[in-house]
Amino acid sequence: MGSVTASLTIHQLLGRIVYFHALFIEPALLPSAAPQSGPVCCNHGPDSGRSTVGELLTVSAWAALVEVAATLPAHDHPCPKADGGCCATCRVAAVAAAVGAGWAQTEYRGYQRAEPAETLLRSCGLAAAARLGRAFATQHAAWCPALDQLTVLEALPGAEELPLAGELLALWANPTANIHHPVASWLNHCTGLDDVRRVLETRRTDS
Repeated sequence: MGSVTASLTIHQLLGRIVYFHALFIEPALLPSAAPQSGPVCCNHGPDSGRSTVGELLTVSAWAALVEVAATLPAHDHPCPKADGGCCATCRVAAVAAAVGAGWAQTEYRGYQRAEPAETLLRSCGLAAAARLGRAFATQHAAWCPALDQLTVLEALPGAEELPLAGELLALWANPTANIHHPVASWLNHCTGLDDVRRVLETRRTDS
């Protein structure tokens, strides 16, 4: 796939995140704990010199992902020295992790289920960090060793269990594939998590 087409696909998938977050997730968010910092990014350690947030992130479509993560303070854990000199890839991975974990938790609550296991939230976050982080690094030629350390702890939920988080992870597993279709296209006909919950309940009843 050509670089222009790949870039367009990335932008479309980022737009889908923003749209689904605004439509499904943000209206269902509950008050959360105060934000906490995460680990120091590589640009503030001995292995510095990587492309920065100020250079690559603030003026790109990826900045929308930062804005989405900002509404999920319990899951967004930025570098404690967060500034324009942070590693851009580290920051994308961190905000992607916030989206993956935050969506999974919000879906569980929205479908009136028990709170999800912490390992499931962590796995959704790690998978999102790895997949979106690698897409960003590939697009901008900004590889970061932190991406090689992201390991998923357990099986990931599919779109039949958590439609939003499941589709997010599936679409970003190979975001620049030649053929790209929504995994749970019926989501396009829903207007909120209550609609999604009713579809899931109907499908369980019919199966």
